[in-house]
Amino acid sequence: MKSPIIYVCAALAEIAGCFAFWGWLRLGKPVWWLLPGMLSLAAFAYLLTLVESQAAGRAYASYGGIYIVASLVWLWSVENVRPDRWDVTGGCVCLIGAAIILWGPRG
Repeated sequence: MKSPIIYVCAALAEIAGCFAFWGWLRLGKPVWWLLPGMLSLAAFAYLLTLVESQAAGRAYASYGGIYIVASLVWLWSVENVRPDRWDVTGGCVCLIGAAIILWGPRG
């Protein structure tokens, strides 16, 4: 049951890493922002290898739902843009899909 915790940590690492590139390219932040960004993206990739899954593709697919919700949390907490009802609805649908992929019975 540690997979959800790993997914949340991976999402934070991925979003932070991508935001470092966004900051450099779109917000005019200094180039040194790329170093922590790349380290964060490496941590993200490593964390996904720790997920309890027999197949990488299944781990990545179920991670997608967590990433989407984490992105909406980032939108609100870091960028100060409150998600609207469609963002929240879409995030819930994605979490349901991620749960089905991660914990669905395998035949």
